[in-house]
Amino acid sequence: MEESGEEAASAACRVFTFKDAKSPESLSVCIPEVLDPQYGMYVWPCAVVLAQYLWFHRDQLRGRAVLELGAGVGLPGVLAARCGARVSLSDGSDRPRCLENGRRSCAANGLRDVGVLGLSWGDVTPELLLLPPQDVVLGSDVFYDPEDFEDVLVTFVCLLRKNPEAQFWTTYQVRSSDWSLEALLRRWRLRCVSVPLADFGADGCELAGSALPGSHTVHMMIISRGSGVNPPAQGSPSAPRHTACCSAAQ
Repeated sequence: MEESGEEAASAACRVFTFKDAKSPESLSVCIPEVLDPQYGMYVWPCAVVLAQYLWFHRDQLRGRAVLELGAGVGLPGVLAARCGARVSLSDGSDRPRCLENGRRSCAANGLRDVGVLGLSWGDVTPELLLLPPQDVVLGSDVFYDPEDFEDVLVTFVCLLRKNPEAQFWTTYQVRSSDWSLEALLRRWRLRCVSVPLADFGADGCELAGSALPGSHTVHMMIISRGSGVNPPAQGSPSAPRHTACCSAAQ
């Protein structure tokens, strides 16, 4: 699908400015948004929280391979690229307008080396298989619909085959206490660790100079290969360690 000139003209740039409370360092990211019922055309609350996590740990991103799933406008991925990561943005292959919006976000931030590709969760496609090993997989609010939960995890498991030490950094918004990842994590031999928002300065209602996440309840977790599945690779990069474990997104 071709992007219409009218849609491009209607895209308004929203600026998110991430600051460091301990230094004068800051980073502003411009994200073009389109008022549209399609989910991937504007920034969601979970995206700002995940981007804050990346900003807090920006020193660990430089040179690492990062793939964002369900990127939409790609705030977390764009910020990771601005912090020196080698980033690819992805969204559903059947959502060309969202993919185009991701390209607009890259252009608005002067990112010429960020690839934007169509990846549908759960589909083992040539695009997925041809990806190089990824160190970090990102996903903000990809656990939105329980029908998609396993497909998201299957996609991550496929990526683990090339780098068993890869980690999935993801934020999700609490919508129902009945939704759980516990059985799926066991089925796919994965583990997850809950990361308190206060640990990375994301426990406020207004982040990066925006009104997000507002009053929404957002959680952060890191999913990785379960212990005892394969021996760890020597010299593999590791994410920050956290002690609070979780087995379900509730």
